[in-house]
Amino acid sequence: MHDTNGPVDGAAVDLGKHDALGGAFPATPEGRVLFAIAFLFSIFQIATAAHLLDPPSQLVRAIHVGFVSVLIFPLLAVMAGKSLPVRTVAWSLSLLGAGVAFYQCYEYAELLVRAGDPLPRDIAFGVIGIGVVFAAAWALMGPALPIISGVFLAYCLFGEYLPAPLDHRGYDFSQVIDHMAFGTEGIYGIPTLVSATYIFLFILFGAFLEKAGMIQLFNDVSLSLVGARRGGAAKVSIISSGLMGTISGSGVANVVTTGQFTIPLMKRFGYRPAFAGGVEATASMGGQIMPPVMGAVAFIMAETLGVEYHEVVKAALIPAILYFASAFWMVHLEAGKRGLLGLPKAELPSARAAISKGWYLILPLATLVWLLFSGYTPLFAGTVGLAFTLLLILGSSVALGLPSTAIRLIFWIGLGLVAAAFFKFGIEVVVVALALLIFANTTRKGGRETLAICRDALAEGAKTALPVAIACALVGIIIGTMTLTGAANTFGQFIVSVGGKSLFLSLLLTMVTCLVLGMGIPTIPNYIITSSIAGPALLELGVPLIISHMFVFYFGILADLTPPVALACFAAAPIARESGLKISIEAVKVAAAGFVIPFMAVYSPALMLQDGGPIAASVGYPAAVAYIVFKTGLAIGLWGSAVIGFAAVRLSLFERALAAAAAFTLLAALPLTDEIGFALGTAFLLLVWRKVRAARREAQAPSPRTT
Repeated sequence: MHDTNGPVDGAAVDLGKHDALGGAFPATPEGRVLFAIAFLFSIFQIATAAHLLDPPSQLVRAIHVGFVSVLIFPLLAVMAGKSLPVRTVAWSLSLLGAGVAFYQCYEYAELLVRAGDPLPRDIAFGVIGIGVVFAAAWALMGPALPIISGVFLAYCLFGEYLPAPLDHRGYDFSQVIDHMAFGTEGIYGIPTLVSATYIFLFILFGAFLEKAGMIQLFNDVSLSLVGARRGGAAKVSIISSGLMGTISGSGVANVVTTGQFTIPLMKRFGYRPAFAGGVEATASMGGQIMPPVMGAVAFIMAETLGVEYHEVVKAALIPAILYFASAFWMVHLEAGKRGLLGLPKAELPSARAAISKGWYLILPLATLVWLLFSGYTPLFAGTVGLAFTLLLILGSSVALGLPSTAIRLIFWIGLGLVAAAFFKFGIEVVVVALALLIFANTTRKGGRETLAICRDALAEGAKTALPVAIACALVGIIIGTMTLTGAANTFGQFIVSVGGKSLFLSLLLTMVTCLVLGMGIPTIPNYIITSSIAGPALLELGVPLIISHMFVFYFGILADLTPPVALACFAAAPIARESGLKISIEAVKVAAAGFVIPFMAVYSPALMLQDGGPIAASVGYPAAVAYIVFKTGLAIGLWGSAVIGFAAVRLSLFERALAAAAAFTLLAALPLTDEIGFALGTAFLLLVWRKVRAARREAQAPSPRTT
């Protein structure tokens, strides 16, 4: 019997090659100190989110960035096994980051008084703070984001010397540093605020669910549902990676966790290594566009647009479902083309058994979704979700030690009443309950192991949050440049001038911009950059506000699948044992819907459940939604057949070209192109139907007797 719980064709992959912080905290004195700092970081963030500590927002942001700066440099040095001199430099930079945070806290009131008129020592600490953020981002994520942010910072300082229309009026050095390093416009801007509140909590939430066994639950349920079907191994990858992506803040991290299981499984059942890696990368990145968490971008988008969270989810829901349906269709066609069958049913786990064993893990996620859709703020929902997760994990450990089923039932009812009392009496009730559960767990061996798991999850969650947090701080430089100089207007006017001649060309230019700017940059800063630059321009061209932001968000996500950088694909490369470039080419094919859906939503806003567009005006909103979903599904189906070269039978080059032409003409929302697309699609389906009938007749015909 095959093992379906881990890599099946080789040694474990060195994840550190793609994630510098991918390993565990080193078991050295330095490692233990860093573990303790990470643990305290999480405790501080939970305490401020639950208002057990209630410092001013500016101090929360400064301390958040301070913790991040303190951890990144020595962690990278220790985990990479660097020499003592290198580690000494790393700790020195760490202390500089701590010093800047301390200065912000110590001088908080005075800094408010002299805002706009900084002292020389303010400028010195500001330069150090900006330099530490740049250095930390470069050390952890590479040069892409620091270079882009550096260009924007240089524009603030020297843009007055550029020719019109690129120039600005000019800003003094002290004014630029004051704007970027103090207040709420630069490195402590809205991205850092969201990182220090919603994002950190949701990363911790995911870390606890992972530690509690959520990945195994997703894998078992996926295997049970689709493992036995045609191409089941790849379909398992799409479901499990998509589910994991809904609670993960990083698509690349998702690749290197679920990919360890799914990619070898796909290879074992006949999928090409490049295709297996492409499917995993596509599904993992798709998790970033699937509600409820959406890589935490949903919360930043809601904050930026000034809309309710559920409005963002409403716009994302149908495109996300179509994205995964497209990936499913692609792997189904590839399996049919190559005759790949499903996994033997005898080897598959039972979904019922998996859910009966880990049902309690679903409750915090369900609570989180309910709270978000009930109008509660993401900060409140994240705090409650995390608190309930802790209650369940610690409570489960205590319940195992109770002597009878009846007592365990009474215990769970009581714990449920405590959780419900939160909404009436506040967080103090939950804090008391957690303290009692922690004490109860310290008295038994299994409980102490559970406490160790929770402690590790807090430290690991803080470590996982570091790339996002430092990226949010650094991307504040770009936002600060926009607010100080109005730089977005120049690029926006160019896009608008192109759009005046052709909206499609303007969208194409925006897409390319997002793909280029998104290369090598995490999801959140990617969205912030592209929406700041291109979002206003699309809005001026008549694209609805939320759709313009979704448009740039989608292509920012797809940058991680697009050559030549394709971070998600290169993360899958060592697991698939295939070239990252080949994997990225396959990923672009599998993720074709991701490239098409944003364009279709611009022309038909009903695809994102938004009002507007010529179809809605002519046939009404409900009919427009049904029509555009059908049309998009048909376009995806045709594109899949064209790319894979299969649709019940193998296709000729002419048939593939016909399918591609039909899919392309269905892209726009113009009556003429729709009619052409439906006509070409019908012609393609007729050709395939005739080919299938001919193949069946040939198979049923009696073979000629030999004499």
